[in-house]
Amino acid sequence: MLFLPTLIVVVAVGLTASIAASVQERSIRDTTAERVSDVASSLAELAQVRSALALVEVDMSAAIAELQPLADVIERAAGVDYVVITDERGIRATHPTPAERGREVSTDNSAVLAGETFLGTETGTIGPTLRAKVPVRDPAGEIIGTLSVGILESRIAADASEAFGRLLPWVIGALVVGTLASSAIAAVLERRFRRLDEAAREAAELRRTAAALQEQSHEFLTRLHVIHGLVSHGDVDDALSYIAGVAPLTSGDPHEGLSEQPLLRATVDALHAELRALGAELHVDIAVTTEVDEETTLVLTNLSRNAGEAGATTVHCSLVERDGWFLGEVSDDGSGIAAADAERVFARGVTTKHDVSGHGRGIGLDLVRRTVSGRGGSVELGRAAQGGARFRFEMTVPQ
Repeated sequence: MLFLPTLIVVVAVGLTASIAASVQERSIRDTTAERVSDVASSLAELAQVRSALALVEVDMSAAIAELQPLADVIERAAGVDYVVITDERGIRATHPTPAERGREVSTDNSAVLAGETFLGTETGTIGPTLRAKVPVRDPAGEIIGTLSVGILESRIAADASEAFGRLLPWVIGALVVGTLASSAIAAVLERRFRRLDEAAREAAELRRTAAALQEQSHEFLTRLHVIHGLVSHGDVDDALSYIAGVAPLTSGDPHEGLSEQPLLRATVDALHAELRALGAELHVDIAVTTEVDEETTLVLTNLSRNAGEAGATTVHCSLVERDGWFLGEVSDDGSGIAAADAERVFARGVTTKHDVSGHGRGIGLDLVRRTVSGRGGSVELGRAAQGGARFRFEMTVPQ
């Protein structure tokens, strides 16, 4: 489809050029035929031609001397290649080749001597010519000879080639302009197709993500119902055991200073367990006075989880509060992120990790970027001192 406009232009221009060449050749041939017919008819009416033909049987030399100069003048003036005048026996009184004068013609003149006219191509002594033949009549109307005027086919072909040569630059110009225009159209179509393909891929990824989230939500709700049932019946120990089996937690409370931050403490405990399952150790340094909200914990969780899933063995997570801003940093000792991916890593669907779930990846960092931007902040990617990736972010403290 992308090359179809160019192909159409080439075919259309080629077909138009061939038709134009054919029309030009036909026009030149028709003009030539009209010219030789007019010259032959006009000469046949001249009294000089009629009177000279009466001398052929008596004195051929005198007839040639009378008619050949006239034929030479007509050839030059009318632009024809020959003027041949014969008597009723077919003996030439004029011919562009002197040796042929006084000889019988090489083509059949019987139809012309019978009173008909002829217009067409015949091959004579000088080659194929487009010729007109007319009878010459005396004042009484009796046929006393023939008159033939012709132009070489090679001249007609040369004139047609010259005319096409004048047309050729226009053909080439039309082809170039048409090709450029069609290429521009093809480029526009290609970009549109690519955008459509990208939109289709994003839609498919969103469907996979939605399906995955739906499955996770269903599983989460099922577990919540189990926990709710255990707690509502007073089986607290069984509920804690069930929770520990679903998401193993660290023993004790190693995070001093978080007693007033239940959401943050629960988030840190969950991250410890999740990263330990991925083979990574989490180190936390938090110094805040305002209660950390759900959006802030979402950013910390996604950045820390991203580091663990990328193969890090140690993840450092810090959060401080300063002048109404939360300033956070998550760094790791993993392989880091290539410079080529640094500009696009926050885009939806872009990931450097293999999608083992089949539900689509590249969502966490896009969510981080949108969450931080929604709170008037920003997030930047750099190289950690441990050698891996380092994400620094700032966002306003919730009011």
